[in-house]
Amino acid sequence: MLYLLVGLGNPGKEYELTRHNVGFMIIDAIAQSFLLSDFKKKHNALMSSGNIKSHKVILAKPYTFMNNSGGPIANIVRLYKIPLDNVIVFHDETDIDFCTIRIKQGGSSAGHNGLKSIDTSIGRNYWRIRFGIGRPNNGRLDLSHHVLSQFNNLNAVNNTISTIIEHITLLLDNDKSTFKNKIKDLIKYEDISN
Repeated sequence: MLYLLVGLGNPGKEYELTRHNVGFMIIDAIAQSFLLSDFKKKHNALMSSGNIKSHKVILAKPYTFMNNSGGPIANIVRLYKIPLDNVIVFHDETDIDFCTIRIKQGGSSAGHNGLKSIDTSIGRNYWRIRFGIGRPNNGRLDLSHHVLSQFNNLNAVNNTISTIIEHITLLLDNDKSTFKNKIKDLIKYEDISN
């Protein structure tokens, strides 16, 4: 069975370690951890493939800006005939506390433009791994500046990504409830410099 793991973000060096690009960061870490193929540009996305345990996977980072992520994902889903139940999208979420992970299938985009684009292109019945980035702590930062700025506590982000990778086979084994239980009690971090 083939799975599509998608990370949302914006292309370009200036966005690499920003909160909005945590989806790209997760996909890069998965590729590195499981020694998957080098990323190549195909179907308007950077793509990698290989196996995670016994599961065939395609990793994709849409090479469009966040708000246009749906087109490349729709192309990949159609070309490889991937059922939406096998599509897992990793993305940032401002309405969840920093480094808290939530998982759900379907639902609304909650104002996330990358998800809106995907919903319009393939429907809503795919899986979402929501990586909490929280909201700005002070009233001086607007939300767009917050999501496009870099993490203050990158160590916490990397630890949380490592936990996702440690339990990713549960997602692919369709054991989403055990995955939820494994990640629900993560250490609570704050996005402040140490």
